[in-house]
Amino acid sequence: MLVVRAITADDLEALLDMAGQVGSGMTTLKPDRKMLGDRVSIAVQSFAETIAPEKRDYMFVMEDTSNGRMAGICAIKGAVGLDEPFYNYRIGTLVHSSRELDVFTRMETLYLSNDLTGSTELCSLFLHPDYRVGNNGKWLSKSRFLFIAQFPHLFTEKLIAEMRGYQEEDGRSPFYEGLGRHFFKMDFNHVDNLTALGKKSFIAELMPRQPLYVDYLPDDAREVIGKVHTSTAPARRLLEQEGMHYEGYVDIFDAGPVLQARVSELRAMRDSIVVTADVAALPAPGEPTLVSNTTLHDFRMIVASAAPAQGAIALSPDELALLHCQGGDQVRTLSLNVRKNAHV
Repeated sequence: MLVVRAITADDLEALLDMAGQVGSGMTTLKPDRKMLGDRVSIAVQSFAETIAPEKRDYMFVMEDTSNGRMAGICAIKGAVGLDEPFYNYRIGTLVHSSRELDVFTRMETLYLSNDLTGSTELCSLFLHPDYRVGNNGKWLSKSRFLFIAQFPHLFTEKLIAEMRGYQEEDGRSPFYEGLGRHFFKMDFNHVDNLTALGKKSFIAELMPRQPLYVDYLPDDAREVIGKVHTSTAPARRLLEQEGMHYEGYVDIFDAGPVLQARVSELRAMRDSIVVTADVAALPAPGEPTLVSNTTLHDFRMIVASAAPAQGAIALSPDELALLHCQGGDQVRTLSLNVRKNAHV
């Protein structure tokens, strides 16, 4: 059986193995022992509430309890850009006109921006290929929203998610080759690794501060602005179902879109409910439902086949054990799938 739970210090080795399969373009999951070791340490302190909310980095593990394998990983950072700069390009418009020549043009521009500093960030979503079946990917991604709904006071009002930008099959980033390489004079993976390790001062030192005209870029670079990596498209759709949307901010290296939402407008904030766990030998079948306990330091979540009714949800003894709950405990629930008539 699978459970999504708070990461522990004992998960570091499995996390390193997982990060080795991610590939380029995800700066928050590099197979670097010190970087991941520091992240796990901060995550453990985050769940224990021994550091300030804005410094927290909540990491969640999807574990296969039948064999102890790590099936997936995801995370929520309390706030970005407070200790080190957080850069994006903001897509803007400049208008040039001449009444004498009767010429009026609108041109898209890229502005180097720190506008999203201080936002809560969803990040580090990765599901092991062996577990990419059924609802596992959807569940792993959406687990973070139920956590936010249970503990909204820990997060800022603005929520963001940087999506992995488009790359060709050989790993080439058209946007980086068309723009970034001219300023950084190094390969995409090298730049990606530097930012993953927190070495970001070179961005401000080497990137121009004035607006960049999109029309000056090569065709293949222009075409991928705001476009996600092929393998990231399903993750984008899931986030959009939960209330996130694209507002014209992109990554400065691969031009992947940054999705945004107001925490108060998320589906999980609107539709999740707290009910009582009811012990049942054979829960009545229903639509897949996300169910979590309400404990910060030992947060755990499953997908149950029963739906809540009359203030309770029927859970089997095995499901209660996965949640570290007993009958009569409070749990938070949310339908896994967005109802077709729901407004997101």
